[in-house]
Amino acid sequence: MTYIEGFIVAVPIANKDAYVDHATGFAPLIRELGATRMVESWSDDVPEGKVTDFRKSVQAKDDEAVVFAWFEYPDRAARDAANEKMMSDPRMKEMGAAMPFDGKRMIYGGFDTIVDERGSGTAGYTDGFIVPVPSEKKADYLALAQRMAGKFKEYGAVRVLEAW
Repeated sequence: MTYIEGFIVAVPIANKDAYVDHATGFAPLIRELGATRMVESWSDDVPEGKVTDFRKSVQAKDDEAVVFAWFEYPDRAARDAANEKMMSDPRMKEMGAAMPFDGKRMIYGGFDTIVDERGSGTAGYTDGFIVPVPSEKKADYLALAQRMAGKFKEYGAVRVLEAW
């Protein structure tokens, strides 16, 4: 099943165009290294949480937006190979020096896909969440995620992707 490497990061709102240019320039490189899909999403409706939320997780300031993004790979081995190639690719060093955001506050990780259901239509808006689940509850969460995927599609989602 697809392997996901995802991240969230705070980006100064004034740097939105620079970020879009940065991501657009990165897309061909990440595909060359093995990613089959790249999704970058600029925050639009990110509510404040009672305990934590997307903004707090990356220490976003008032003048910053949150970017929620992920890369899809055929499997973890492809992701690992891509990351290894990135470390020695001089283009990555150049891109790293020109990042229009503070990379120290980026949160990222790799995830095994547990649900990937597609409805009809083309995605135009991303709605995402991160939730802690105890390891011993993985099977229960998987069952819930599979049940809810149908509901999300029933209410208009064109794709439901859940990863552990």
